[in-house]
Amino acid sequence: MDQGFLPPLPSVFSPHALPAGADALAHAVALAPREGAGTLVWLRDEQVLEAAVVLEPETSLEAARPALLAAANAAADALVVLGPPEIPVTLRWPATLVVNGGAVGAAVLRAPPGTAPGAVPDWLVVGIRLAMREERPEPGLDPGRTALGEEGFAGIPVPELVAAWARHLMAGLAEWQRDGFRRLSEKTLARLEAEDWMQGARRGLDPATGALVLERGGTRSLHRLEDAA
Repeated sequence: MDQGFLPPLPSVFSPHALPAGADALAHAVALAPREGAGTLVWLRDEQVLEAAVVLEPETSLEAARPALLAAANAAADALVVLGPPEIPVTLRWPATLVVNGGAVGAAVLRAPPGTAPGAVPDWLVVGIRLAMREERPEPGLDPGRTALGEEGFAGIPVPELVAAWARHLMAGLAEWQRDGFRRLSEKTLARLEAEDWMQGARRGLDPATGALVLERGGTRSLHRLEDAA
């Protein structure tokens, strides 16, 4: 596949390709007010998988923040489908992608500056940035991080991964809108790593905001998506 072109996508998407070294998230944020929903910005870059999509939610910013979880799960779904079947893909709260035990990148979310939590934002941008190649001169120097190319994804063209993420994102958002938050919550919790600070707690997600809810010993704590951004 030509690294410069995306595979066919549903007509809802309007792709914009940028050269290596650009900032897909910033470009999508700049385009959002005039280009609107479905704008898909991605990088022609073999070193990093970077893409962002403009959304136009119909709910408040607080209620729309779980789009970050949808973006992270869409990336995980794409990696599971396209990658080696034996390689585990998990999430680290709230939206870090972990492949075979090493972090490869994360999903991100941006809203118009100054938007109140209870206000409906004019737009949202969700994006991902995943390392395809080791950025450090000595692979393995940081065992907590890795790159997709080191974990069996080297032969998969970046455009194919970007397109797979976009398709899974659209499907996940449609499912959320149609069936409610339950399925997105189940997928997130099933993939979520049990970190030390969660030990001994029963985990759940607040359906109104997507916040992580930890219950232990009769106490309840909330870890909000905006606090982790």
